[in-house]
Amino acid sequence: MILREAHKELLNLSKQYKAIAIVGPRQSGKTTLVKYAFPDKPYVSLENLDTRNFALEDPKAFLEHYSNGAILDEVQRTPKLFSYLQQILDESNESAQFILTGSNNFLLQQSMTQSLAGRVGYLTLLPFSLAEIKDIAPKTVQEKLFKGFYPPLYDKPFEIQKWFSNYIRTYIERDVRQLKGIENLVVFERFIKLCAGRIGQLLNKNTLALEVGVDSKTIESWIGVLEASFILFRLQPHSSNFNKRVVKMPKLYFYDVGLASALLGVQNAKQLDLHPFKGNLFENMVVVELLKERFNKGKPNNLYFWRNSKGNEIDVVIDNFNKLIPIEIKSGKTITNDYFKGLKYWNHLTGYKGGKVVYGGEDYQKRSNNFEVIPLDLIPKKIKD
Repeated sequence: MILREAHKELLNLSKQYKAIAIVGPRQSGKTTLVKYAFPDKPYVSLENLDTRNFALEDPKAFLEHYSNGAILDEVQRTPKLFSYLQQILDESNESAQFILTGSNNFLLQQSMTQSLAGRVGYLTLLPFSLAEIKDIAPKTVQEKLFKGFYPPLYDKPFEIQKWFSNYIRTYIERDVRQLKGIENLVVFERFIKLCAGRIGQLLNKNTLALEVGVDSKTIESWIGVLEASFILFRLQPHSSNFNKRVVKMPKLYFYDVGLASALLGVQNAKQLDLHPFKGNLFENMVVVELLKERFNKGKPNNLYFWRNSKGNEIDVVIDNFNKLIPIEIKSGKTITNDYFKGLKYWNHLTGYKGGKVVYGGEDYQKRSNNFEVIPLDLIPKKIKD
């Protein structure tokens, strides 16, 4: 059992809300976390067909079995429960009575917004952070990029490539079919792989639509499906008007870099030594590490990027309202002056001072002009929100 950083925030929410919803990708460790945090609550998996049918056909009787509360796993599969849950929660003063988990944020949010608004606290749980597995993490950057951070891969000696192949197949066959509008699953799988080839790039839906063979509205819908099921997310451009000619397209990133590597066809860590997407995957890993730092504390996403029409760019801008933190991401191990080029331009344009570079090396450095060079392992200590 690896103690999750989100455990503290989960207990914090349990003192405030009558119900708690833990959302995140399949296999991110939601069930393990809630069972550990609430060992006395009965656990009910709504993936079980008989259990699910009972909940769908007679939700009132189903919930009467758990009048003292329960953990309801993959609860988005039984939307009829939510209106009955509302009544139970309103009649009780008990906090953390029901713990709800789900791997499809769209279906879960849709049901909760209608019935449980104001009664439920939310927590997003992504796969392991580097800090959580610091003692068992892969040693090299390439191994980290290949293996990713899904908990099952750190529990049993799975063949990594086969595990991801099965994960993708199960996700498409089981989860995508729950959502409307996707008939050709073969084309949809090709679309996911094309998205992996656009990590860290501006999302041009028209170009992607031409490659997939569908219209741009379908692309938008499919990206929404992948976002709702925690496969990928869009990093939005920062809106501060330092320069009117800034790009307005978001960038694409995956919630797990190992899954992205698998979709790119990477078969072993060695292939990433000279892989053309190594830099993109490294950037993806760092962006998600910053996101995990936020989500594990119950905080919303405050990450952006900045780029103008001339190609000047900052990979990540952390927006803390009264303070912006620019971060450049470089996969190389050798620090060069080019690492600071974007930060210097940003400082000149905005009047801000300093910035951070996260890179693939191992040494921390404090440079002049208030620049910091930070290795992966020191992200939690050196990049504070």
